[in-house]
Amino acid sequence: MAQSTTNSTKNTAKINWLSICQLDDIVPNMGCCALVSNASNKARQIAIFRIVSLQGEEQLFAVDNYCPFSQANIISRGIVGDLNDKIVVASPLYKQHFELSSGQCIEDKSVRLNNYAIRLNGSTVELALSSLTAAPKQEQQKNPQLKQEEK
Repeated sequence: MAQSTTNSTKNTAKINWLSICQLDDIVPNMGCCALVSNASNKARQIAIFRIVSLQGEEQLFAVDNYCPFSQANIISRGIVGDLNDKIVVASPLYKQHFELSSGQCIEDKSVRLNNYAIRLNGSTVELALSSLTAAPKQEQQKNPQLKQEEK
């Protein structure tokens, strides 16, 4: 099965990665929530999605779990799908769609979720600690990994 990492940086040598969970802990084409702390030890909820294409290619995405429309941490519970060849999640309450690769809201271009560097290291899903302080540039790279802590 082909796997690719999303929202990752090219130079991973200087990045500290936080183990979130095992890949099998995330149901394919669903999301889960990880509670992580940033550099200032402030807790933040991150929605992590494991997307499997019809061809069997897997991708991981990490965006804020907080929905700015409903003002609730619910993005990880949203329904994933495809709109105009973009992989999106629909917020469960008011149904706004957010592109998983960028966090951009499809219906309101002025709204965007932060997205985070994520990778798979063996079978462990990891989140880049440096990406918790600022939203990283969008890139794709092979091999995703993270550790899940639900709240």
